[in-house]
Amino acid sequence: MKKRENILVFIFSIYVCLMSYYLYTHQYYNTDMEAYMGLIYKTEYPEMKIEEIHQKVYDELKQKNPDFAGLGPIDPMVEEVAEGESTYYKILSENPKAYEEELQLFVVKPFYNFINWSFFKLGFSASASTFLISIISYALIIILIFSFLIRILKKYSLAFIITVLISLFKPLLESSRHASADSLSCLLLLLSFYTFIIRRNLFISGILGMLCILTRPEYFILYSFLFAYIYLYRNKLHVKTTPLFLSYGYLFLSFFLIQAFNQVAWSTLFMNQFTKVQIYPVSNPDPFHFSDYLQFVKSNIMLEFNSSYFPILLLFLVILLANNFSIRSKKNQAQVLFFAIIYGTVFLRFLVFPSLVNRMMLGFYLLIILAMVYIQNSKADIFKNTLEAGK
Repeated sequence: MKKRENILVFIFSIYVCLMSYYLYTHQYYNTDMEAYMGLIYKTEYPEMKIEEIHQKVYDELKQKNPDFAGLGPIDPMVEEVAEGESTYYKILSENPKAYEEELQLFVVKPFYNFINWSFFKLGFSASASTFLISIISYALIIILIFSFLIRILKKYSLAFIITVLISLFKPLLESSRHASADSLSCLLLLLSFYTFIIRRNLFISGILGMLCILTRPEYFILYSFLFAYIYLYRNKLHVKTTPLFLSYGYLFLSFFLIQAFNQVAWSTLFMNQFTKVQIYPVSNPDPFHFSDYLQFVKSNIMLEFNSSYFPILLLFLVILLANNFSIRSKKNQAQVLFFAIIYGTVFLRFLVFPSLVNRMMLGFYLLIILAMVYIQNSKADIFKNTLEAGK
């Protein structure tokens, strides 16, 4: 490695450390944190009563952030997504039984909860344990992007500039400041792609995809489409059918394992999340009305998509793919189908969970951005094995 490249890598390392420190000192205490903390205590102390868990969680949150949702005064100017949302967290902070029901809404992310518990076992506080993985994931994401761009662009300086710009991407920073599974799921998604595209290892890619689904179950939709895509182009990608189906089996089993232990029906989750927030959503849910669901989707679909980055990314995609585009070109067909899968997945995900919060869409955004960089800088067919390990 040349001296100039060594200097750039050193500067990049310092940059990653500084950004990680900044995020650690500027964490946002979001409203999911108390649930993840409660699951940590339930895992570590299975015999502990919910009243004691509740007390420990909120005592720590009061000490860390007195203005945490539910602990400070309710702001009447805050707009509610669903009726009763502004008072919901206030009641949770006062009612252990209601808090116990909320915990059941978060057990569907077992790998993320396992990581949180692991940090707690290492000696970190319950609150710190819930957001440390977001900061670590942020650092690993930009390191992974830097490594990927070096392989694609062959220029350290350009890879450095693009990586720094992506590291300041608002959804990436937002996800890194939240106690949520967004950053970890994005990291696992990108790692599974990197492992398949660069390392040509379908087995490891499938394992990482399984962990991604165990972190955020909705990624099962994307992986299902992508594995069908790989099957369609298996000959050009030099993928054998048997390993492909075995790898998809990991994803299938991980998703349905989560569903087997999930105690909350989708209809209950939808009604509680988007119509009227209930204090006891699991034991006494409101009845689901399809008309309410349809009305919410119709009234929010344009607003949600237009407030996301998907329209502007689609514009850049059209401009990029329009260069020498031919509907008869198999390469163009493969590229269009890949991006159609991403946008189709986002649309289906919206129908299941009609919200496109940008930090939750981070994995989709970065896939689109990195794929555009790859297409723009790849002079060969997108399926040609120019990125095999060792080259």
